[in-house]
Amino acid sequence: MITTRNPATGEELDRYEELTRHEIEAKLATATVAFGEWRLSPIERRTELLEKLAETYEANEEKLARQATLEMGKTIASARAEVQKCAKLFRHYAQEGAPMLEPLSWQLGDGGRAEGRWLPQGPVLAVMPWNFPYWQVVRFLAPTILAGNVGLLKHASIVQGTAALMEEMMIEAGAPEGVFQNLAISSDPVADILADERVVAATVTGSEGAGRAVAQQCGKYLKKVVLELGGSDPFIVMPSADMDEAVEQAVKARIQNTGQSCICGKRMIVHTDIYDGFLDRFSAAMKDVTAGDPFEDDTDMGPLSSQEQLDTVLDQLKTAQDEGAKLLFGGETTDDPGAYISAGILTDVPLDSETAEEEIFGPVAQLYRAKDIDDAIRIANAIPFGLGSSVWTNDDEERERFVRDIEAGMTAVNQFLASAPEAPFGGVKRSGHGRELARFGLHEFMNLKTVMLPG
Repeated sequence: MITTRNPATGEELDRYEELTRHEIEAKLATATVAFGEWRLSPIERRTELLEKLAETYEANEEKLARQATLEMGKTIASARAEVQKCAKLFRHYAQEGAPMLEPLSWQLGDGGRAEGRWLPQGPVLAVMPWNFPYWQVVRFLAPTILAGNVGLLKHASIVQGTAALMEEMMIEAGAPEGVFQNLAISSDPVADILADERVVAATVTGSEGAGRAVAQQCGKYLKKVVLELGGSDPFIVMPSADMDEAVEQAVKARIQNTGQSCICGKRMIVHTDIYDGFLDRFSAAMKDVTAGDPFEDDTDMGPLSSQEQLDTVLDQLKTAQDEGAKLLFGGETTDDPGAYISAGILTDVPLDSETAEEEIFGPVAQLYRAKDIDDAIRIANAIPFGLGSSVWTNDDEERERFVRDIEAGMTAVNQFLASAPEAPFGGVKRSGHGRELARFGLHEFMNLKTVMLPG
């Protein structure tokens, strides 16, 4: 039995029966039949469905947003924005996707020629997290539909109602049966599903542990896997930066989604010449952040996603202080039953500590002092992760150094890092491999078949 709870109140929301082994088998059989038909569908049919999904999400924005807020505590304003972003991604592939599937062509040295044809491969299993419960799934689902593949979703248990709504939206949009199915299961059956020859690949967004487990199983059965496993992104501020804008965006980075975002800056690395001034402004702004009812439009941030997540963050803060870090303020809970925590700042985190290398998935920033650009890059790279990064400088040479030398899949210059349908998304090191979004995400689970032709 899967039970969902409202993290703002601790109250039980709903219960969902887990699929039996027989029911899982039926889902896989349905996916197989659906793929046999969907792979042959004309591109116009696929883009038509994507456009209809965009319209369906827009028409059901409030219903979808409310479910996400109830289940994982994100503010209603950010939940609405997430639904809108999903509609934008569906529409992007609907309008721009067809050219991405056009054949490639090469002239060969012997006078012959070759083509590259993009062909679908089959059912893809997505193992997805709770922090952006619609967006993370749609990043996989939209290109899956366009490619001619079909999708199976194993969503985080705490957002099972959201997962069910996504399947409902597919039906409402007129998708053929089996093109997308929600699997109401725990993690236990995932290994057997991946072992099934009908499932051709997997994509995972989530913890390093989940990524390792899925990747190991995919490796055993020689199946493609895309991993987005989070990170502890650097947010570097140099003396030439616009201090007011940098501080404003640093606060936004740390409190967005109550600090539960993979690509938002978590480690603020500030040049020593401006460190004290940055700390004063950043502290004042973070102290003004309030956690409250996520259904109020003016709430800065809601609760963490669950009591378990709150306990995890509190344990991390205790470990940080035991290792010598200073918690300047924040990290406070309330007497209310909700999983609320106040925004805060850690300083003096030892670079060789567990805390320095770990992602704190909550609204507490780590602040580091850098002697110069070399020191800033050294601190930025001194972790096993490499997802995103944000650098603040108006010096062209510094900008190029950061872009070249920071070990990350993405770098934002003088702006808050955010994903966009038109640009590839993904990381390096232990943040995973493979890319989502744009044409790169579309092609990850397609067969680029080489066709040799006479001249």
